[in-house]
Amino acid sequence: MSEWWTYRLSSFLLFSPRTYYRLFELYNAAIWPGQLAALALGLVIFALLRRGSGKASRAVAGLIALCWLWTGIAFHASRYATINFAAVYFAWAFGLEAALWIWMGLRGGLTFDRPGGFRSRAGLAMVLFAVALQPLSGPLLGRSWKSAEIFGLAPDPTAVATLGILVLARARHRWLLMVVPTIWCLVTGATLLAMKAPDAFVAPLAAAFSVGLSFRRPAEGR
Repeated sequence: MSEWWTYRLSSFLLFSPRTYYRLFELYNAAIWPGQLAALALGLVIFALLRRGSGKASRAVAGLIALCWLWTGIAFHASRYATINFAAVYFAWAFGLEAALWIWMGLRGGLTFDRPGGFRSRAGLAMVLFAVALQPLSGPLLGRSWKSAEIFGLAPDPTAVATLGILVLARARHRWLLMVVPTIWCLVTGATLLAMKAPDAFVAPLAAAFSVGLSFRRPAEGR
C-alpha cells in the first residue's frame, strides 16, 4: 500500500477530464434549447439588479432559487452522479441553497444596492461575467463548444453569479446564502486543479473576491 505522502490531488479523481467534459456535452445536448432560456434569464436578473427595488429583489431571489434547484436536480443528481458518487450530496446542498433563497425572498429581508459604488459595480461585473463570459472560457481554452457551462444550468457560473449578487445584497442573514456557493467554488477549483485545467482558479478567485468585499461592509437588514 502506498504511503499517504505519495498521494496527489489527482489520486482522488474518480473520472478523467475527457469523461468530465463529455458529461457537459451530453447534458447540453439533452436540454437544448434551454441554454437560450438560461441566457435570457441571466440578462433579466442583471436588469433587475440594476433596478434595486423591493419587488425586483423578490423576483431575483425566486429566479436564483430556480437556478439552484434545476442545477441540483438536472445536473448533479441526474448527470454528475453517474461519474461521481459525491454528486448526490452536492444535489442536496444545491437544494438547500434554493430553499434559503426562497425563504429570504418570501420574508422580504433581501434588498440590493443600486449601482454606483465600487461594491455594486463589482457585484454586477461578477454577474455579467458568469452569464456572458464564463461560458466562453472552456471553448477559448480549446474545449468543445458543446461542453460550455451555462449560468442557471451548470454549477460553476451559477455559483459565481450568486456570489456576485450577494456582494450587492443587504440582508441580515445573507451569510447563510454565501456558504454553499463558496464551498462549491472551492470544490470545483480542486476538481479542475486535479484535472490540470487552466481555468481552475476562476471559481475560487471569485469566491475569495466576493467574501473579501462582503467583509468590508456589515450586512444590513430592513
